Amino acid sequence: MKKLAGLLSLSLLLVGCGGANTANNANTGNGEAGAEAENNKIVVGVSPMPHGEIVEALQPQFEAAGLEVEVVTFDDYVQPNEQLAAGDLDANYFQHQPYLDEFTQQNDLELTSIGNVHIEPIGFYSDKIKNLDELQDGDEVIIPNDPTNGGRALIMLDKAGVIQLKDNTNLSSTENDIVENPKNLKFQALEAQGIPNVYQDAALAAINSNYALGAGLNPVTDAVLLEDADSPYANIVAVRTGEEGQEKFKKFMEVLNSAEAKKFIEEKYQGAVIPAFDVQ
Repeated sequence: MKKLAGLLSLSLLLVGCGGANTANNANTGNGEAGAEAENNKIVVGVSPMPHGEIVEALQPQFEAAGLEVEVVTFDDYVQPNEQLAAGDLDANYFQHQPYLDEFTQQNDLELTSIGNVHIEPIGFYSDKIKNLDELQDGDEVIIPNDPTNGGRALIMLDKAGVIQLKDNTNLSSTENDIVENPKNLKFQALEAQGIPNVYQDAALAAINSNYALGAGLNPVTDAVLLEDADSPYANIVAVRTGEEGQEKFKKFMEVLNSAEAKKFIEEKYQGAVIPAFDVQ
């Protein structure tokens, strides 16, 4: 279990990459034209998969809408909100509403969702068992340690009959809220992005679909237990509160909620990622 111990001190990794043409249009015309170009530019922070892939696939549609979209990727769930609040990003697309609510409350940030894009069912994976009935007394189970996703994973196990929580509707539930644990499972809460690297050391591990896909796992075929497709945890686009009415963000969401976006998500991910919008 050395890898597990090492992961406890894992520092957040930040990987930045340019995903769009960032040429300064302000120098190619008058000041008014430059200002217009700047008003149509969106620097968006994303998780690499599937968020970054979705945005990059829609670049032709963004350009047709008059938008210049620059993609910056992150391997953690903290920096995208902090950098958005600090003004280094114009928007981010990596999280669901309950996570945004908890994060902004805990960190006193003013960020607002401007709409849903997709659902990533969270799944439990194992290199040791094929179904939950094979869990042994004292087995180790890894869950995310970030706000809401740890509780989300425990709620799944409660509903599957593996454990019982005080309240299986409380998304803030932790291991301390388990009231019945017939198999004396040992729970370990780790940073979500690192779980794919160590999940094979435990009997069972909850992995967010974006990290599962990045690790070559297929949520539909590889998960021992997969969240229902009607999961309420739709991934959203967030901006700074007060800026949600800007025209460029309306155009941005129109593209992310378009028929082209729906087709790409369905064909690319085959049920591992599900559109969370109706095409108008």
